[in-house]
Amino acid sequence: MGLSAGPVPARVDSPAKERLLKLVDDAVADGWAHTRACEVLGVSDVRVHRWRARLRETGTLEDRAPGGNPTHRLLAWEEAAILELIEDWGHIDRSHRKLAHRGSYTGTVFVSPSTLLRVSEQHQLTLPGEPPRPPRPAPAMPEVPWQRNRIWIWDASHFTRARRVAYAIVDVVTRYWIGYLLTTEQSSTQVQLLFARALEDQGLLDPATGELLGPDGAPLEPDEDRAPVLVAWSDNGPEMTAADTRQFMALMAIAQHHGRPGTPTDQAHVESFFSHLKGDWPHLETIRDPAALDAEIDRVRIDYNTVRLHAGIDYVTPADEHHGRGPAIRRARTAGMKRARQERLTQNRKQRPGSTPCLG
Repeated sequence: MGLSAGPVPARVDSPAKERLLKLVDDAVADGWAHTRACEVLGVSDVRVHRWRARLRETGTLEDRAPGGNPTHRLLAWEEAAILELIEDWGHIDRSHRKLAHRGSYTGTVFVSPSTLLRVSEQHQLTLPGEPPRPPRPAPAMPEVPWQRNRIWIWDASHFTRARRVAYAIVDVVTRYWIGYLLTTEQSSTQVQLLFARALEDQGLLDPATGELLGPDGAPLEPDEDRAPVLVAWSDNGPEMTAADTRQFMALMAIAQHHGRPGTPTDQAHVESFFSHLKGDWPHLETIRDPAALDAEIDRVRIDYNTVRLHAGIDYVTPADEHHGRGPAIRRARTAGMKRARQERLTQNRKQRPGSTPCLG
């Protein structure tokens, strides 16, 4: 009868309830406690008492049909108004959300979007929905050699406790943190200062004359004036698309490259950089003194470039990759792995069968 296969299900038919009540009554008559008998049968004591009360009041243990009769249900005229609203405005508003607000806007009917959708489904009405929009193609990256100091990506992140904004430039090829600027404003002036420092730090700007230098550190030839020294990759922030910024970048022979609006994954390198910066050094967001924050970011920049192994460049430090030591380190690891494997094979083959292997 299904009365001894674990707890009683949430819904059982009337005959099963009657058998359960009889078993409980027989157990109580034999001296069992009511709660103990219910526990053995896998049904709660409160539930059994509720069944008894229903049997006394209605004379039956049959469950009523689900659904009930909610007092907040839609009125007949409201349902008709929803159908009329869909017919009149469906081809314009297209979605149940807009149609629900259209009803409020016109004073026709006041319902939630989910209610309007439920009524449309009950009457098998299909709303047009928003038309599909083809994805915008990503802008083409200017053609530059895949080597250090050729593609810089930059962005800004807020440190709210100190009320400062930190700009950062990262080399896309080597993941080297080129430079940063901690400031209170976000304008083309800060952009120019940021890039002037970075160019000078990387030997692309003569500090004495202000003359622009090529990637090899030599002055640009006259026929190279229009060739970009590097690409500055960023989003579409106001200071990044400002006219003064464009003029400065053109003067420095830097080609700007912007991602698609509203698509932060187009700048994934710098988004990931700031995520790791604040995730690996979370104390930076707790500093309130701007001077202390500036000094700490400068210290963290050294650790980021010279200590932290970067997965994007096969687990060498950005400084090693930026200064050309990365390939040699990777080759040495590959050779070391092969050598270690061969040593293990040689050592283990010397062991007699059944002997304890040497772990050294």
